Amino acid sequence: MTTPSPGESPLAHLELGLERDIFLRTLIRHLAGTLEDVVGLEEASGFISVVGLRMGEELNADYRRALALPQLSREQVAQVLVDLKARIHGDFTVLEQDDEKIILANRRCPFGELIEGRPSICMMTSNVFGTITAENLGYAKVSLEQTIAEGHPGCRVVVYLKPTTTARNAPGREYVRT
Repeated sequence: MTTPSPGESPLAHLELGLERDIFLRTLIRHLAGTLEDVVGLEEASGFISVVGLRMGEELNADYRRALALPQLSREQVAQVLVDLKARIHGDFTVLEQDDEKIILANRRCPFGELIEGRPSICMMTSNVFGTITAENLGYAKVSLEQTIAEGHPGCRVVVYLKPTTTARNAPGREYVRT
């Protein structure tokens, strides 16, 4: 072990793989796992949804302020969804979009391997995407068709923009402008 600099911890040079990002992602994984174990997956997802709603409201306000726009178009919403995930180290792309839906794919979860087995954390994506979309376009239903947390190699997320028959029949959560 090397001699620490003045004011430095004598353990600062240990190889632990511990830094803020890993610590916070692990913390969220354990919080989600504890909630899933104690109250069940559905209730844990509900609790995480509340946090996702608040995050979605804040992110929506941030993007609208940065873009100097009172409201975003469908194309801008799709760009924002991809951009916000890229900023937190996700890898979302728009596969398709039209007046009824935006279909996104993801190859890398912001939580990395720590997401595996914790599907309740995916409610963050659902609520952030749903809140941003509904606040700008009036309505959203987010269907998490495939997720890395469930063991898929990637995620497939459909954001329905209108309450069509297809949207009503799809699994997922609905969001409306507040």
